[in-house]
Amino acid sequence: MAKGSERLIANNKKARHDYFIEDTYEAGIVLHGTEVKSLRQGHCSIKESFVRIDKGEVMIYGMHISPYEKGNIFNKDPLRPKKLMLHKYEINKLIGKIKEKGLTLVPLRVYFKGSLVKVEIGLARGKKLYDKRQDIAKRDMKRESERDFKIRLR
Repeated sequence: MAKGSERLIANNKKARHDYFIEDTYEAGIVLHGTEVKSLRQGHCSIKESFVRIDKGEVMIYGMHISPYEKGNIFNKDPLRPKKLMLHKYEINKLIGKIKEKGLTLVPLRVYFKGSLVKVEIGLARGKKLYDKRQDIAKRDMKRESERDFKIRLR
């Protein structure tokens, strides 16, 4: 695998449906050996996960990494909180923005960047129900227009 190549492990599609993503950050993640082996097999879920900042440390909660089948006693708890590695100035910037009303941190995707595991986290603002309906209507209109365009080409 090339040094700059990315290989997706897990994607959080629901995050883009439930939130307006205002800014994204790339963070490293502190893992143990068997967790990395399990991630290489693609056993990861971030659907129910969330990110919090506690005492100046960024932590991801609810990220499920299945136990490695050959890991026996070295396997860790699949749902244990994992530390994310960001620069201090990025953490301070995030703390300032989260204090604004309605902003939160959500994990968007987990991927390999070279041999390192990275998490893309998004600074997000929650969508209201009518925003979600507008997005669905736009997507349906786009799909309909693409279908009409395809028929005209034949």
